[in-house]
Amino acid sequence: MHSHRIFSRPVLLAGLLLAGCTGLSAPQGSSPNIYVLDARPSAPAATVKHDLVLAVNLPQARPGFETAQIAYLQQPHELNYFANSRWTSAPARMLQPLLLQALEQSAGFRAVVRTGSAIPADVRLDIELIRLQHDFTAHPSRVQLTLQAQLIDVRGKRVLAVQQFDATENAGSEDAYGGVGAANRLVQRVLGQVAEFCITASGKQ
Repeated sequence: MHSHRIFSRPVLLAGLLLAGCTGLSAPQGSSPNIYVLDARPSAPAATVKHDLVLAVNLPQARPGFETAQIAYLQQPHELNYFANSRWTSAPARMLQPLLLQALEQSAGFRAVVRTGSAIPADVRLDIELIRLQHDFTAHPSRVQLTLQAQLIDVRGKRVLAVQQFDATENAGSEDAYGGVGAANRLVQRVLGQVAEFCITASGKQ
């Protein structure tokens, strides 16, 4: 039978233990708190502009992070999920419109579209979410975000560049809400870096 360490503790118990940090526990049967990644990406205007169409693929996620549940660590290598807080959708799915916004804001391409658009693409951005987790093993707790970006020459069918982006941000409070705020700050910062990567790597096209 296939099993994972991520389910080694009851999720509800873990959530109540974390809520105890504030002296409050979530009422039984209460509706979960729903959070979104809606940071406004901060991408500087490109100094080099390419006469290319960039397609942004729907980001994929590593096992354990493809869910809408909010992941956290209380000890190394053991992934848990908050019981009464969740994302409105899987974080990888919420990243695509934010990537489009960051790349359009940079104005480094003739057009930025979703993969599958009627407009033929010259280059394609593939993103993998390696981790997005609230780490309670550190004090104060912090959120860790790791993305891997791969830029593809669509017509030449070759990889132009691959880069991993890894960043951390201290949580504003020791609960899910504090982690969500930190996650949005991370996304704002990292997507600007991804936009710069795309513009630079497209010069190899």
